[in-house]
Amino acid sequence: MKTRLIALALFAMAPALAGCGFTPLYAQPGVSAGLSGIETVAPEGRTGFLLREALDDAFARDAAVPPAYKLTIDLKQTRTARGRRVDSAASRYELILRADWKLTSPNGQVVAHHGTTETEVTFDRADQPYAAIAGHQDAEQRAAAELARKIQLQLADWMARGRVG
Repeated sequence: MKTRLIALALFAMAPALAGCGFTPLYAQPGVSAGLSGIETVAPEGRTGFLLREALDDAFARDAAVPPAYKLTIDLKQTRTARGRRVDSAASRYELILRADWKLTSPNGQVVAHHGTTETEVTFDRADQPYAAIAGHQDAEQRAAAELARKIQLQLADWMARGRVG
């Protein structure tokens, strides 16, 4: 009986939700197709590679289709000691990734959208060398994934507002 009441209540609320004006971001025509047409050009190095791979996955990039846009990224990475032990050695670090990016047409003309996106993650410094390297690499991967997500959302919002072209 309780299940039927819940189902009936959800069914009754459906028209009210439809009238509130909420539209999912990816329901906008052209957002998914626009994102999949973006080719990412990231700087050399491990973090640049991780960011490019995360963006290609986020955009669902189809390499068989010629790109409609080129996303050029300038990446800056800083690592700052945050935690201190009794012997004044750092026990924790903060990794900040800052991406200055611009969206251009394949011929290099700026499509009137550019931005700066930043993310920060923290990681522990281990006493064992391998663990310290693994911790830093994990932080780079988490930061690149978060940065890619932020850039993807900014571009999807821009495309959903009809500013493509």
